[in-house]
Amino acid sequence: MSNNSAKVFAYNQLKDEILKLKLIPGTKISEKIMSDELQVSRTPIREAFIRLAQEELLTIVPQSGTFVSLINLSLAEEARFVREIIETNIVGLCCENITDEISLKLEMNLKMQEMLASNEVGKQEKEKFFDLDESFHKELFICCGKERTWKMIQDMAGHLNRFRLLRLKDIKDLDWEILISHHKEIYEAILEGNRTKAEQLMSDHMRLMLSEKGVLLQEFPEYFYPQQY
Repeated sequence: MSNNSAKVFAYNQLKDEILKLKLIPGTKISEKIMSDELQVSRTPIREAFIRLAQEELLTIVPQSGTFVSLINLSLAEEARFVREIIETNIVGLCCENITDEISLKLEMNLKMQEMLASNEVGKQEKEKFFDLDESFHKELFICCGKERTWKMIQDMAGHLNRFRLLRLKDIKDLDWEILISHHKEIYEAILEGNRTKAEQLMSDHMRLMLSEKGVLLQEFPEYFYPQQY
């Protein structure tokens, strides 16, 4: 593996483990441990640590070590706010630009969401549902040629996405049907070309993202910055 390939691999793997909560908030990690785990030299690991610290997903404490950043609800709310503002406009554009190809992809995505929700759901399936949720929203950006805007949102959504995945995985009574119902209503409003309805539905949907905050703060206080509970 070339140095550049090792650098990209180390960064992507570490980021994925953080975002998917395989490395839980507050976990201490080291260059040696991650180098052994990923089977790359310590230089690309060190560079990945620096980059992830700049993205506020790792916290480097002098003389103490490197830790997976605790979930910062202020950063999560800011990312949610940005998504709400942008995605309400995105669905409006989709009402004017929806194609048969995108429509089919959204329809298939919704069917897979329903299929997952109808089964006995374990944590692995919940992660799949999260990925389907993300894919549904990403297709809306693709629909109106705004893929780079989606990437920009993802770059600032690390704390929000960890909260959302924790919510999906660990709240036993979370009603998936509400999430699926919202997606279906948004899709139908787009097909109808009803911009006002689609924008309102998306705004309402985005405001659900940080619901159950109190439940998670109570159940996992060690995952969050102390000043937030």
